[in-house]
Amino acid sequence: MTHHALKLIVAIFGLSLLSLTAHGGSIVASPYVGQETRVIKSLSAEDIDDLINGRGWGLAKPAELNGVPGPAHLLEMQQEIALTPEQVSTIEALWTRMNQKARELGKRYVALEKELNTQFVSGQFSAEMLKALLLEIGAVRAELRFVHLSAHLEARPILKSDQVALYNRLRGYSSDDPCANIPKGHDPDMWKKHNHCG
Repeated sequence: MTHHALKLIVAIFGLSLLSLTAHGGSIVASPYVGQETRVIKSLSAEDIDDLINGRGWGLAKPAELNGVPGPAHLLEMQQEIALTPEQVSTIEALWTRMNQKARELGKRYVALEKELNTQFVSGQFSAEMLKALLLEIGAVRAELRFVHLSAHLEARPILKSDQVALYNRLRGYSSDDPCANIPKGHDPDMWKKHNHCG
């Protein structure tokens, strides 16, 4: 090994130790590595596509995962759960209204997140400006979530209880029919009324 090569190895080893010491003894890569190249750091390309096209973006999980279907998946599964032509027509109208509003709000949300990103790049961001922008972003997100969740609420009365039960079984959420399996301690008449049992 040459003297030059040995000096290079020692230098690299020294820099490595210095780096380890500066980071508390270990180097841990950020889970955000790669996201610094995004146009809007807080949103992936898929997030932006979902938002501007009015897709759910996971905002309706409290309804979907509690057995209250939404219009988009109902239309996708209309044959499997035997929707009538009247049900399909009503759900299509509901989906159209929801999607139009969700697109408008999604575009607004993306624009606000882009503004948040831009302000941090500018270096001229005050705490007051940040708070105002975050409040606006929060309000738009809440409205967007309302649009998606309320569509699930509107869709539920359109369906028969056996269609809801089948939907949930096919989606993998449940194997129980709420009308056939009344939980212990519940008033049967009230339970059936609440679950729209025929």
